[in-house]
Amino acid sequence: MSPAHTSSSPAPDATVVPTGRRGAMTGLPCSVLLIVIGAAGVSGGVVVATGNQKGESGVAGFAGLAFMVALGVLGVFLFVGHWANRSNRILVDSTGLWIDSGKLQHVIPWQSLAGVALHWSRFGRSQKVYSLEMFPNGPVDRDDPALWTLVRDEEPPQPGLSRLRYRLPFPSAQQQQVVTAVHSQVPQLWLGESERPTGHIGRPDVRGHRERTRGRTP
Repeated sequence: MSPAHTSSSPAPDATVVPTGRRGAMTGLPCSVLLIVIGAAGVSGGVVVATGNQKGESGVAGFAGLAFMVALGVLGVFLFVGHWANRSNRILVDSTGLWIDSGKLQHVIPWQSLAGVALHWSRFGRSQKVYSLEMFPNGPVDRDDPALWTLVRDEEPPQPGLSRLRYRLPFPSAQQQQVVTAVHSQVPQLWLGESERPTGHIGRPDVRGHRERTRGRTP
């Protein structure tokens, strides 16, 4: 299928998958709960640590205080992340897969890919973590200003595919919507679904990115 829409923005009939909104719906309440627990724990911890409870003070009070502060900090960190990503969307049209942060849009054109696959791994006893794996058919700028956080360097799932690929995680509840949207546009690129080891999402090569971009600076 040849891309028919060549605009600098997604087609009007593009399939929209609001990944950030779903994450915010579950993540924000959990993060707020952690913040509240941390705040309540800090208040109680201060009482214990300063010896205002039964006239005693001890290591246990300070340890409890530190633990509750850590919970509160974690809650704040998660809240900021979910709030910042609440507008994130995936849009799929005949041109490619668009990544929309609410402020900026970036597209990975279908014509630049040799294959697309769905990978998943287990998280806990009953949960699954999903990602869309997009394998370029040419050179990849692993330090692309917009897409470098999606780049992963791993053994390809089959011969002929590049080691470097784009890995786009998305909520498990939207697995079927994403697969249907991609397959409807580029069935010839679809490589199927496969289970990967736990933690397959991995992390961007932050250190390598910094070193390489620093080396480019005149």
